[in-house]
Amino acid sequence: MSKKVLVIGMARSGLSAAKLLIHQGYHVTLNDSKPLETFSDVLEGPLKDATFDFGGAPKDIEGYDLVVLSPGVPTDLPFILTAKNNHIEVIGALELAYQNAKGNFYGITGTNGKTTTTTLTHEIFKADQRDAYAVGNIGNPLGDYVLDSHDQRDFITEISSFQLESIHKFHAHISAILNITPDHLNRHKTMEAYVEAKKRIFENQTQEDYLVLNYDDAPTQKIGETINQTQVVYFSKNALNRGVYVENGKIKITLDKTVEIMNVDEIFIPGSHNLENVLAAVAISYLAGIQPEVIRSAVMAFKGVEHRVEYVGVYRGVTCYNDSKATNPESSIVALKTMVKPTILIAGGMDKGSVFDEFVKAFENKIKHLILLGETKDLIEETARKYGYSVISKVADMEEAVDLAFEICEEGDVLLLSPACASWDMYSSFEVRGEHFKSCVMKRSK
Repeated sequence: MSKKVLVIGMARSGLSAAKLLIHQGYHVTLNDSKPLETFSDVLEGPLKDATFDFGGAPKDIEGYDLVVLSPGVPTDLPFILTAKNNHIEVIGALELAYQNAKGNFYGITGTNGKTTTTTLTHEIFKADQRDAYAVGNIGNPLGDYVLDSHDQRDFITEISSFQLESIHKFHAHISAILNITPDHLNRHKTMEAYVEAKKRIFENQTQEDYLVLNYDDAPTQKIGETINQTQVVYFSKNALNRGVYVENGKIKITLDKTVEIMNVDEIFIPGSHNLENVLAAVAISYLAGIQPEVIRSAVMAFKGVEHRVEYVGVYRGVTCYNDSKATNPESSIVALKTMVKPTILIAGGMDKGSVFDEFVKAFENKIKHLILLGETKDLIEETARKYGYSVISKVADMEEAVDLAFEICEEGDVLLLSPACASWDMYSSFEVRGEHFKSCVMKRSK
């Protein structure tokens, strides 16, 4: 008799997990709080053989042998606690895929920079002719790659704090924590709990493995000072005695010997934050055995990531950037630091419990007009006015925001979408939000 498995959450990871389980012969029940009709276009093919339980919390939780969670499902919901109290195994979709996959794993987490670092690391691995895939929180569920996986495949895995909450055996040979700043506190409740979730990325590592940490980020530096279960390698924008670092305008690595990788001015993607992302990717790639000349060539060719200060184009003399991946204030502050011209900023979205004081302070004299939408628009407005910034408009949706922006913009200005918030109050993902912004820009620019 096949095991009965409940998969909760029908986003990409949940759908991928369900397909994998059905292929393996399990009896699968799919659950999501949204109504069944919402998923009519995806519940086809192998998923049509599943049992559906939509529109609320799952029923009869005690009747399952295994519960698999999508990343967006909090682990402290009452019915999940009931499952655990009944000794039912509860794991995440990433963990399920990991337990069934063959290959070599490289894990990347952090509050900001995960996607850029994961993408660049993937490009370096591909330049080394490796059978490498970028998976996980980057938008490609690991479960989609399990069935044809093999021992020589490399999985460059972007991992969120949500995914790390529900791992059991996940083990990356090389893992990295890029930085830690307040985020997702509506789910993790405290900063301490958020940090503990991030630290789970190395909980199964041994002295045969490596943990790459940002020496310039106080929380990650502190982590490195308190562990000895794995080999710690720091990266820094300043010179280090050991690690990956910048000295005299050059990226260098000092481990068993000193190796020069490249000049900093050979990096295409701009900004101090992207230098950190490059250093992390260089560290992971070098520790994985990739030669310096291959790393240098791949970094020089890298042009950045979609939805992260993505250059959209110049329309009516206005330069437009899509930074929809900025789902917290710290990430948006990074984008604001790269702006040098008068900027119309579109911000706001789902309320994750963030505070926006530092975000507003980063406006300096750059932000010509602030356009707000989403759940946080009143909170951000209140914070902005507290610091004396009052050139603010609130709108109902992205179309209205872009329409208004083009009314305000003058030739030579910049239009920047950098929400500083998650997208889930209005969109299914930050990618959908970013695509909508770009389509609105192109439509209004004609």
